[in-house]
Amino acid sequence: HVQWTGSNTHNNKNNGDDGEGRGGTDRSNIIEMGDEGANYPKPIAESKFWEHVKSLTDPSADGTDIAIGLASAGYYCSKKGTDTCPADHSLTGRTTKIDDKMNNAPASYFGHVLKFTKTGGMNYVCTRNNNFSNRSQKGSLWVKN
Repeated sequence: HVQWTGSNTHNNKNNGDDGEGRGGTDRSNIIEMGDEGANYPKPIAESKFWEHVKSLTDPSADGTDIAIGLASAGYYCSKKGTDTCPADHSLTGRTTKIDDKMNNAPASYFGHVLKFTKTGGMNYVCTRNNNFSNRSQKGSLWVKN
C-alpha cells in the first residue's frame, strides 16, 4: 500500500521549513529516475517499472495512471480517468495545471493497494524535496519473490 501524509499548516518556527514551496507546507511525490546517482526523473513514457504493477483499489488504472498519481501526489489521479478517478481530475481533464512546487497538490496522497506482477526495482526521487544545494530525497523500491 502506497500512501503518505503531508501538511498545509505546520508551524516549525522556521526550524525545519527549508523545503521547496509555500512556507508551512509539506508535499511529497515519487517519480522514477535512472540510476541512484541521478538527480533528474525519467519521463513517465520512459518508465518501465510501472508496466508490471496493478492497482487492487482501482483495477481499471494501468501503470501509467499509477505513475501519474504518484508523480503528482494525487493532483492528477490518472491520464484520462478511470472507474474511481473522475476525468476532470485526470492529467488530460484538469484545467488548472499542477504548480511547479506542488503547492496546489494535496498534502496527503490517497494511495493504491498495489500488486506487482514482476520482480525488479526502481530508483525514485521526490522532486519537491530534492534541492541540489542542501537535500536529496531519493529511494529505491525492490520487488522480490
